[in-house]
Amino acid sequence: MRGNSGAVHPLLAAPVVREIERVVSDHLGRRWTASSFTDLDDRASHPCGLLRGQPFSVFAKLHTEADGVRRCVAELRGLDLLRRLAGVTTPEAVGAGTVPVPAGTVLLLEAVPETPPERRSAGDWRAIGQALARLHRVHDERFGLTPRPSSPERPSPAPDGYFGPLPQDNRPVDENGWAEFYARRRLEPLLRYAVDGGHLPQALARGVERIVARLPEVCGPDPRPALLHGDAQQNNILTGPTGPVLLDPAPYFGHPEVDLAFVDLFQPVPVDVFDGYRELVPIEPGFAQRRELWRLAGYLAVMAVDGGSPFGRSFLPRVADTVARYG
Repeated sequence: MRGNSGAVHPLLAAPVVREIERVVSDHLGRRWTASSFTDLDDRASHPCGLLRGQPFSVFAKLHTEADGVRRCVAELRGLDLLRRLAGVTTPEAVGAGTVPVPAGTVLLLEAVPETPPERRSAGDWRAIGQALARLHRVHDERFGLTPRPSSPERPSPAPDGYFGPLPQDNRPVDENGWAEFYARRRLEPLLRYAVDGGHLPQALARGVERIVARLPEVCGPDPRPALLHGDAQQNNILTGPTGPVLLDPAPYFGHPEVDLAFVDLFQPVPVDVFDGYRELVPIEPGFAQRRELWRLAGYLAVMAVDGGSPFGRSFLPRVADTVARYG
């Protein structure tokens, strides 16, 4: 097996495939072998892909970082949190969901048969909006994420997690206001990552600092903290045989408009998404005026992770426009 480019994908190294086949076989109670591979690197920040087999295929994502096990566990706990609290569909772990391999740690999930975005019906798009609304109907008293009662089989997510490859601090702030949380736990850390990456001009960095200072003026009234996917861009929401399947979350309790702003962060989505959402939860009239304020966190993350690439540099005008609008 080879990746789409013809080069050997890191997930196809012989020791990695052997270990994945062993874990899936133990999970099934009978022999499982991978028959083909689909490279999905263009949809994630880590090497990942589908290993196809019978009676199901598996999704594998390779973490090579020193804290790879922690990253995998954070993702598994995030998926479990969304499923338990909101009743949405998320992928099931294969075995423990983590597979140690010589190159690092593999996250291993049952693959979801997917309807590609270009073939989604209006009903499919509405169902995505409804899935986000079901998350947002779950509330907490504080912004962020605090440990919840859990069993050893289903431990609660820790207050820290990951937004793509970047650390994400979910600890509540003392003031328990959305402007304070968004400043200290989202924009300020992401701005540091973007500046440290060397690809965000100082003039734009100073503009973001001005926005942070103005957040109490521009954030609007505090919402009731709602359960968020946290990275709800459309590549992280698949359309499966029974409806939407939520992937790769970065969950916490926050402003529901953040998920609505992220759903079309990279590609447009039909209005059906928002129509479906409104069938269950209203959208505040000021959302259109605040949308780019919430997207700024995503723009800074792109600059931090990929700011030196043509893709990353394409977000500089968006940052500049956001600074001009709110700074």
